[in-house]
Amino acid sequence: MIIGLTGGIASGKSTVSALLAAKGARLVDADVIAREVMLPGHPVLAAAVQQFGSGILQPDGTLDRARLGEIVFKDPEALAQLNGLTHPAIRKEIKRQMYVYEEEDPQRLVVVDIPLLYESELDNLFTQIIVVYVPRAVQLERLLQRSGLTREQAEGRLNAQMDIEAKRKRADYVIDNSGAIAETERQVAELWDRLGLPC
Repeated sequence: MIIGLTGGIASGKSTVSALLAAKGARLVDADVIAREVMLPGHPVLAAAVQQFGSGILQPDGTLDRARLGEIVFKDPEALAQLNGLTHPAIRKEIKRQMYVYEEEDPQRLVVVDIPLLYESELDNLFTQIIVVYVPRAVQLERLLQRSGLTREQAEGRLNAQMDIEAKRKRADYVIDNSGAIAETERQVAELWDRLGLPC
């Protein structure tokens, strides 16, 4: 069984995917894949440098994520250009991993964690989708606490994604991660049972 997992920035997708993995799910992590395509030597990083200039690189040739973020999160056209470079490669690797895992063990749950699942129109890959939910105000506060961004920068990151309430409405399953971790664990265990997965 393959299921999509998404949410908003700072909603706690990583927490929920880790809880599912601890119960025995295989995890395909789009963020990990996204980092891999931006490593030195990868053609996607080379294309990004060509598009945005060598100023997005650190002196050692690795990506300066903060610098690239400054460029794309205040310019929707630049963000669309970056997505046009990265998304095809990320999508291809997501599909490869999820089908390999499913073939290896058809009875095991494969969770595909994609932060921009709806925005990237990848929801058609899945018959069921979990949304990890927290209210926008909680998203903003968590993002400010963990990131060192200004409030304006944090708002920009939130505004670059589909609204969390819209994602919640489209979900097959919702895990509300706005409370204590024990409550999130309870919801994950309940979902595991609903999906009919072995303990």
